[in-house]
Amino acid sequence: MKQLQSKYIRWILVLGSLLIVVLILWNTWQFFQKIKIEERNKMEIWAAAQKHFYESDPNTDTSLDFKIITKNTNTPMLAVYNDTGDLFYSNNIDSLLVNDKTKRDLLINRMKKINEPIDTYKAKLYYGNSSLVTKIKYYPLLLLLLLALFSGVVYFFLRSSRISDQNKLWVGMAKETAHQIGTPLSSLMGWVALLRTESVPQDYVDEIENDVYRLKNISERFSKIGSLPELETKDIIEETEKALTYLKMRSPEKVNFNFLTLKKHIPVQLNVQLYSWVIENLVKNALDALKGKGTITIEIQEMPNRVKVLVSDTGKGIPHNQFNAVFNPGFTTKKRGWGLGLSLAKRIIEDYHKGRIFVKESTINQGTTFCIVLKK
Repeated sequence: MKQLQSKYIRWILVLGSLLIVVLILWNTWQFFQKIKIEERNKMEIWAAAQKHFYESDPNTDTSLDFKIITKNTNTPMLAVYNDTGDLFYSNNIDSLLVNDKTKRDLLINRMKKINEPIDTYKAKLYYGNSSLVTKIKYYPLLLLLLLALFSGVVYFFLRSSRISDQNKLWVGMAKETAHQIGTPLSSLMGWVALLRTESVPQDYVDEIENDVYRLKNISERFSKIGSLPELETKDIIEETEKALTYLKMRSPEKVNFNFLTLKKHIPVQLNVQLYSWVIENLVKNALDALKGKGTITIEIQEMPNRVKVLVSDTGKGIPHNQFNAVFNPGFTTKKRGWGLGLSLAKRIIEDYHKGRIFVKESTINQGTTFCIVLKK
């Protein structure tokens, strides 16, 4: 019920805002039309004063006519003789425009579209809009732009607030999930210790223990969501190989793994749980691309100040126009999945480790290479 009321309130506010905008624009248009009529009246008075000034007897007092003629300092106008079309008078217009006949004719055509010409002494008077009318004419456009800008700011503010609330909810759910997993994990670790005292093949117990520690690792990852992780100096070769070893044992037999490096030890500031999460996400994406058969290669290259981790596969490839989109939350080409793996990987590498992750190259039906760059 509250959601329905909130929805109605939002629509009332939107419709009310639109009604206010329409009323403002309508009033502005009416005001513009009134100013145009007043401007027309002034120009007709000006034309009548000029006609009276030129047609009056020399002994007639034309001081009022002269005052009216010379007082117009805002409205651009020009008059041309009725019989020859030559320039008779101009005011508030650049002399370069009125002295050039071609430019003057263009100007006259423009003025005819704006205002109807007025007959005056032996000439026809053409005039444009004064600076005041021009400002009022474009005022609605400026108002609409300001309203659009304001609406955009409000929209992005509300959207950011909603996303922030959603992020808090997801962070809370992740931490609660980690907390709930912790209780059965402690029990499972106790059962593993008990199995070691029984006549159970140790290989089986080792594998069970690996999976339990895997769950423990996942729980720790979830508990770190929403908080700034601590980085420690770790050997990136060793940590990458650990993450790969676990995945190799649980991958299809027809998938081959290669691990290439020219060094034995490269120290890097890492959060081990989160970094292994990135490697696992990249390898799992590679496994999905291979569809059970192919080769995955992880190569570590050392540079003077940085280290590169290249994860390559011989799978279906990624179209070039999706190189950036694959890191967007929710983007996935699989029938199942949330499309969060690569988005999390990007956040872990770029936000927490201050590195870079990107699609280095990809060819359809030949394979893809992801590249991670971290500071040494």
